[in-house]
Amino acid sequence: MSQWITENQSAHLRLSAEVDKVLFSGESQFQKIEVAHSLEYGNMLVLDGVFQTSEKEEFVYHEMMSHVPLFLHPNPKNVLIIGGGDGGVARECVRHDCVEKVTMVEIDGKVVELAKQYLPTIADAMIRQDPKLTVKIGDGIGFMAQADNEYDVIIVDCSDPIGPGEGLFTKEFYTNVHKALKADGLFVQQTESPVMHKSLVEKVFGYVRDQFAMARLYTAYIPIYPTGMHCFTMGTKTYDPLTFVPNRERTFTTKYYNEKIQTAAFALPNFVKEYLLKK
Repeated sequence: MSQWITENQSAHLRLSAEVDKVLFSGESQFQKIEVAHSLEYGNMLVLDGVFQTSEKEEFVYHEMMSHVPLFLHPNPKNVLIIGGGDGGVARECVRHDCVEKVTMVEIDGKVVELAKQYLPTIADAMIRQDPKLTVKIGDGIGFMAQADNEYDVIIVDCSDPIGPGEGLFTKEFYTNVHKALKADGLFVQQTESPVMHKSLVEKVFGYVRDQFAMARLYTAYIPIYPTGMHCFTMGTKTYDPLTFVPNRERTFTTKYYNEKIQTAAFALPNFVKEYLLKK
């Protein structure tokens, strides 16, 4: 018998998907976790009632979270992922020939376990134990606080700023991100919908602009996220995506990302530029 799973995206907006099978439903130490097979998107991961990823459209988010920062940096060798327990960003990062080491720090080991079981195409690098990848189960905030001048690129693939993800959207956290990066390092973090989460986007952009030489915002279109329009905030010490010039060839195929999107993603709608300029 089919049923529907629903994310309450705001007090006045819901997104529902019809599912024919609930593969897992339970509680970890940190959150409620559900995995269901939806008729439209295939297997879906849901945390605390919030849609995280699905087999059908995951490539958009994971490619844009990883390839945009990694191609902007001319020679990223050491990459840190905070969160990302489904493994999609890690899968994309290890595809870069110049990347030598990827460390993923995920607070909830149950998410990693379930991704391997029910989302194998997303968790591919974890399943096959890619030699570049090290997965650590632990607190990414504490891990970041201990790092100093170590990483070329940091990718914060976090859930919403509630529960275990709340501390990843604070001024102190971005101070530690800056410290953990090398002198020419850069980072990116998912920062929700610029349509529905204006106050969060403004707050994070302000924190990043105060901490980094350059703060930039870019967008992608992700069907299961609120309004479909999603944004990513980047802080960079040296390399400006607005003057990006390709410095190496892409040696692998992608479904969403390409070199023109690398540049075009930073072209913002006027309503977004207006409220960022006010900060």
